[in-house]
Amino acid sequence: MEQTLNTLSKIDEVLTKRPLIISGPCSAETEEQVIETATRLKNTGKVDVLRAGIWKPRTRPGSFEGVGTKGLNWLTQARKLTGLPVAVEVATAKQVEDALHFDIDILWIGARTTVNPFSVQEVADALRGANVPVLIKNPINPDLELWIGAVERVAKAGIKNIGLIHRGFSSYGNTEYRNAPMWHMAIEMKRRNPGMMIINDPSHISGNRTLLQSVAQKAIDLDFDGIMIESHIDPDKAWSDAKQQVTPERLAEILDAIIWRHESTDQKEFVVALEKLREQINHVDDELMQLLGQRMKIAEKIGEYKKNNDITILQTSRWNEILERATKKGEALGLSKEFITKYYDAVHMESINHQNNIMNS
Repeated sequence: MEQTLNTLSKIDEVLTKRPLIISGPCSAETEEQVIETATRLKNTGKVDVLRAGIWKPRTRPGSFEGVGTKGLNWLTQARKLTGLPVAVEVATAKQVEDALHFDIDILWIGARTTVNPFSVQEVADALRGANVPVLIKNPINPDLELWIGAVERVAKAGIKNIGLIHRGFSSYGNTEYRNAPMWHMAIEMKRRNPGMMIINDPSHISGNRTLLQSVAQKAIDLDFDGIMIESHIDPDKAWSDAKQQVTPERLAEILDAIIWRHESTDQKEFVVALEKLREQINHVDDELMQLLGQRMKIAEKIGEYKKNNDITILQTSRWNEILERATKKGEALGLSKEFITKYYDAVHMESINHQNNIMNS
């Protein structure tokens, strides 16, 4: 059953709202729970789309894996009562077919699906001919090409309205977040797809409700188009991901506390001042490039000496000396150790490449 053109145009209109707020329980558990959650979210006056997990991909068997297709009817009832469009995650062709049969307004592809091109292709094939917006979460592992590939597969299936969801990435040893934000990955994805909506999922990044506020604020500061936060009428008794859910009323408090910034302004004084500062950055960047170019020429000379004297390119003790010295100087200038390490790793690899070219010429 395909959506009517009138319904589709209304959904497209909803998705142009900024900021776009999507909320609802991690899992649809009972009809009463879905209806009450939807009603309380509607009463906040701040939520644009109701979400709920119908099929839940779980790490280990035995965990609650969703109520299945019967939950779709609960969502359509909630939509009828509140007027809120509804969204669900799909991971298989059958799930796509069921969601479309119940006229679900928005579908999203989860992180565990995005990571597998075969699964994405199955979903994309099932979407052919459908007029439904599709949001695509980043893959679990930090691989930008997988995320881009998922977008391309869905686009080739004929889906016109595609959006992105940044929900963080699995990271070994990560303790502060459930999924490390790796903001640079989302920023790069946004840079490559400037016209595509991207929203942030603080719930899955945080893994607990105490970090929701700060993650959501960071996303808005980075000009994300909206946020998706999980909400439950009794979070501590939720059947899945209890720690990261909040009541609809607490959600409203979080949204009220966010400082909603804008990408630009028409104030002349601000624009002039910003342009001057940006021009200064351009000059500094030009100088940095000149200096890096000089550094690589020196590295090439070192490569020539090593070649002539049969010395290996990599000398660990010298690299450790450089890194230790740079860290001390950088931290004194207000630069983080993490940044310095990443920067010098990149510079070091480029130097090795230049020396390798000399050694093998």
